Amino acid sequence: MNYFVIAEREIVLAFAMVGVSGAVAANRAEALDAFNRVTGKGGTMNAPVDEERPKVLILTEEVSMLLEDEVMDWQQGANYPLIVEIPGINGHLSGRKTLTDAIREAIGIQV
Repeated sequence: MNYFVIAEREIVLAFAMVGVSGAVAANRAEALDAFNRVTGKGGTMNAPVDEERPKVLILTEEVSMLLEDEVMDWQQGANYPLIVEIPGINGHLSGRKTLTDAIREAIGIQV
């Protein structure tokens, strides 16, 4: 399965050490450009990733907040890549649901 990460520099480097490609996003413009390339919409910095788009797109919570509308639209379209949020370099953001909370809410079972 193909993965791609859009995150802060340290997280992108950590994922690169295990063979996962990624793009550093320090602001909304960089995050949006990387998101558009990975989803096949194109981008200003590099060519679209059309040949073999990743099946899973990993975003930190910070990047996901920068792209809130785009991420919501993409998820509602039920297309690949599947978007997964992870805590950023500074840990889990307060006020955001964890994966465990989302599962508990969706199916009503403690994990």
